[in-house]
Amino acid sequence: MLKSTIRDGSDAIPDPGIGAGGCQIAVTRHDRTVVLGVSGTLDMVTAPRLTESIQTALDSEPTAVIIDLTGVEFLASAGMTVLIAAHERIGGSAQLVAVADGPVTARPLRLVGLDKLLTIHPTLDEALEASAGK
Repeated sequence: MLKSTIRDGSDAIPDPGIGAGGCQIAVTRHDRTVVLGVSGTLDMVTAPRLTESIQTALDSEPTAVIIDLTGVEFLASAGMTVLIAAHERIGGSAQLVAVADGPVTARPLRLVGLDKLLTIHPTLDEALEASAGK
């Protein structure tokens, strides 16, 4: 099996790709809100990709960053750690909102208490509406 690599000027990092062990992040903008749509597996291998995407989103000074986890098939603690770090990094400069619904994403976030730290909406439409109103 061939593996593709990501080249960023440092050592080549194996790209797990989408599917078993992989994740994709789609970036869309709605005015000054950045939506990061995550799909696949969010674990210790793929979490750094989300961290980089959040940092890139913050470079544009958005009023809100919405992390849509509805396409995530597996959410590991490393993925939740990225959300905590993003919350700390953003501080009061923007809103950080998660979209999560069901046993794969919303349940783990609530079990570890992230629903007390982050605003969580069950749908992207609800998150966008709430972010536009603030």
